[in-house]
Amino acid sequence: MKLNINIDAGAKEPEITIITARMTEDINRVVDFVSRLDDAPTIISGIREDKVELLDPEVIVKIYAEASKVFAQTEKGLYQIRLRLYEAEEKLNNSKFVRISNSEIVNLKKVKSLDLSFVGTICMELSNGEVSYVSRRYVSKIKRVLGL
Repeated sequence: MKLNINIDAGAKEPEITIITARMTEDINRVVDFVSRLDDAPTIISGIREDKVELLDPEVIVKIYAEASKVFAQTEKGLYQIRLRLYEAEEKLNNSKFVRISNSEIVNLKKVKSLDLSFVGTICMELSNGEVSYVSRRYVSKIKRVLGL
């Protein structure tokens, strides 16, 4: 893939043009990425006690799947969300939220400490006192993200 950037002092806003012979998966990924760059804040709606509340990602400690349902754990409590885990992962900022297993995503800003003494896994203590474990499959990714 070739990338060209033209600087034009008279441009009112950035403009992206894609020239291609056909649509490919790479082109679709670029289009999806660029279309998500809007400045609208990410808000996730959660249900607790038959009431819908809007959850700012900053208050979410972790999101996990259990019994075919997806939950968002916050400092205030547990909310059921109507997104699939992969949809929540796509919606959240991947520099703050990281998947640690097939069924769990954590907010890195809510990780209190890491215990690396376990062989093949990492134990994460979260700000709400809960403990989560990084599955073996995601250990190298987490180490890379955290610079370990």
